Amino acid sequence: MTLLHTIQQISLQAFLICSMAGIGMRLELRALLEPLRVPSLVIPALMLNFMLAPLLAWGIAAVIPLRPGHAAGLLLLGVAAGAPFLPKLAELAHQPLIPAAALMVMLTVGTVLFMPVVLPWMIPGFHAHSWMIAQPMLLLLLLPLGMGMIARVLFPRVAAACAPVFGRIGSISLVLLFVLLVVLNVSGLLAVIGTGAIAAAMLHTTGLFIVSWLVLGAWPEFRGLQSLCVSARNFGAAMVPAAGVSENSEVMIMLVASAVVGLVLCALEAVWVRRRRANHLD
Repeated sequence: MTLLHTIQQISLQAFLICSMAGIGMRLELRALLEPLRVPSLVIPALMLNFMLAPLLAWGIAAVIPLRPGHAAGLLLLGVAAGAPFLPKLAELAHQPLIPAAALMVMLTVGTVLFMPVVLPWMIPGFHAHSWMIAQPMLLLLLLPLGMGMIARVLFPRVAAACAPVFGRIGSISLVLLFVLLVVLNVSGLLAVIGTGAIAAAMLHTTGLFIVSWLVLGAWPEFRGLQSLCVSARNFGAAMVPAAGVSENSEVMIMLVASAVVGLVLCALEAVWVRRRRANHLD
């Protein structure tokens, strides 16, 4: 099992580094920043991710009688925005990659700033340090993204050839990570059946997508992408400060269960968005 845990860590890092580097090799910095000048993209993203998501998590935890650790895990997800697999979801849903990458970067920075401020209010006695949250995001997300952009400028032909390879490695690593999450945590996942934890995770993911879709009817240009953006939570960011919660084992298994459920549901949502877009274009 130690070997499998090592492979899981490697697959996680390979997914993050290769995906971000591959995106960076395909984008210019100017192109990445351009979508962040669009108020109809930025304002709803900030409000839905940092207002709706925490409030829905709090409401679900108040209604469903969860164990303290499970409730804490759900609340952590509520404030963890900027899922690193958002660009993959955008590709699956046939949504524009550049706004997806821009939203991921913006919300990652927002999570680093927002999480330490709001978590002590949501989870009594809990404290999160900004640098503890920011460090893995900088090393595994923003640094590879920036290095990919630099490679695109200095070695455009090499970057163009390597970008699809990095993208495929990232996709394979994500599938492997999903399988290992299930295999290595099967006993813990089975143990939460009947506790309401899985139902809460499903309700949070689908609820965020449905509410966002309804709210964003006034901004149809980014409706599909934004709804996926809100529904996809940043499980990695939520796991970083989980050690600061007293019911650590329950928190971690809740985050793992939510990651498994969330990846499946977000993929289904992306397919639905793609089919709806295709039908609408037809």
